Amino acid sequence: MVKIAWRPLVRVSQDLASNGAAPEKALGFEGSVWGDFFIHHTPPQLQRSQEWMRQRANKLKENIRTMFRNSDDVVERMNLVDAIQRLGIGHLFEDEISCTLSDIHKSEFTSSSLHEVALWFRLLREHGLWVSSDAFNRFKGDDGSFISEVANEPRGLLSLYNAAYLLTHDEPELEEAISFSRHHLKSMMQGNNLKQPLVYQVRRALQFPLPRAYKRAEALCYFLEYEQEEGHISILLDLAKLDFNLLQGIHLKELKTISEWWKDLYGYIGLSYLRDRMVDNYTWTYMMFYEEGLSVTRIICAKIFALITIMDDTYDAHATIQECRKLNEAIQRWDESAIPLLPEYLEKFYIKLLNNFKDFENQVSVNEKDRVAYAQKEFQKLSHYYLMEAEWLHQNHMPSFQEQVTLSTNTSTAQLICVSTTIGRGDAVTKEAFEWATSSTAIIACAKIIRFMNDIAAFKRGKNKGDISSSVECYMTENQVTSEVAFSKLYSLIEDEWRTLNQARYEHHELLPVVQRVVNFAVAIMFFYDERKDAYTFSSYLQEIVRSLFVNPVCM
Repeated sequence: MVKIAWRPLVRVSQDLASNGAAPEKALGFEGSVWGDFFIHHTPPQLQRSQEWMRQRANKLKENIRTMFRNSDDVVERMNLVDAIQRLGIGHLFEDEISCTLSDIHKSEFTSSSLHEVALWFRLLREHGLWVSSDAFNRFKGDDGSFISEVANEPRGLLSLYNAAYLLTHDEPELEEAISFSRHHLKSMMQGNNLKQPLVYQVRRALQFPLPRAYKRAEALCYFLEYEQEEGHISILLDLAKLDFNLLQGIHLKELKTISEWWKDLYGYIGLSYLRDRMVDNYTWTYMMFYEEGLSVTRIICAKIFALITIMDDTYDAHATIQECRKLNEAIQRWDESAIPLLPEYLEKFYIKLLNNFKDFENQVSVNEKDRVAYAQKEFQKLSHYYLMEAEWLHQNHMPSFQEQVTLSTNTSTAQLICVSTTIGRGDAVTKEAFEWATSSTAIIACAKIIRFMNDIAAFKRGKNKGDISSSVECYMTENQVTSEVAFSKLYSLIEDEWRTLNQARYEHHELLPVVQRVVNFAVAIMFFYDERKDAYTFSSYLQEIVRSLFVNPVCM
């Protein structure tokens, strides 16, 4: 779990005790640590008005655009792009960044600095512009190994380490770069040979290399570190803080809306066995896209997350096999005439499910209604796959490892969520982009990452009564190995899927914004299930980061 360690954080449980936090539930599910907090929360009064902040931000944006136009030095332009992205304001300069990197990609770049070459490599590959790993050959000896001098350059090693994580399949030289740089960075950390702020940056990178880091949390960390860097540009930091606080105000309004929706839904359907995870659902959606103009999409996607959780918990933690079959039959019919099929306790959920998808249709333009219909079909497919898992459990079926991976990839929710991220975005999502989001190999890669990370965390947590044998257990049984060996195998498979995601950047450069949403989903998976913890089922793990993102404004 990412720790925001530079300022003291009050334990949330004390603050929320009077705000309706739900009690702990049966079946190993914690109650929500947030309760009604975001319904009643009043943000602290900022020193400056929203209007002043917007005017100031607009002026700074123009000054930074002038910097883009006036800079002709490649390294200077790369540093500008890197700082803007790491400070979390890349969304404000998408055109400038795209043009700058396109120009750099077309021109020849030579440098004797490992840091500069690695930065060049990472920025271009992150934006779907292919460059060969041969760029690092100049730092290797005749035997193909990195020269000893490189091992004494902490900044260069860190840049190499971060860049190499953009590798694709069959790039052993970048695997070697990761191993080499990780070894020496760990040695430097153990020997206390690093200065600030490099210590913090290396520590974070060893947990989450930059291409897999949660960008908003990284930005919060980088705010204090950037001003310690030689040659930092103060107006970038000023704009980043202004933008963060302005967006936080928007996100708080969304959290209030979504929390009120969930409170009404939760109270109406009356299913006490559910995980109360609305803030977590919103946080996951926010991790995929936080930009100002995507409120409708964020809220719809968070609601779909919540509806999935209700269905998942019903299949896994409560319903009998007969009730599971009836629930799936009703969902496949998708009509109010199916209500009599259901046990009485599920009727209200089913009514709300149908009504919410009707509401989604009413919220979007005519040309987007087919996206809602496609999301509905994915929801129906997900129900079918949940029922298959329930049937396996009912039959005491022990699947093979491959059988388990095939079915559990389909129950991962990745396909439905990726489709949901296209709803409410109008013409910004082309037909080609939508089709890619529904059927690409990158979506399957993302699904496998969530399945393997979830299963590793769940194995440590212990099974609930409705859980089938996980990929960990199936691998252990099939190969007669320990859990640690199984973990190692799954982590290896996760790395393979990340290579597939990286490949999608270069193969579908023209669809990069949509590809990036899928990458962001995978990043969120790593964040929620890092260190073998399940921060979705046990949301107390997320208290500090949620408070840092949504409750505490950044000091300006």
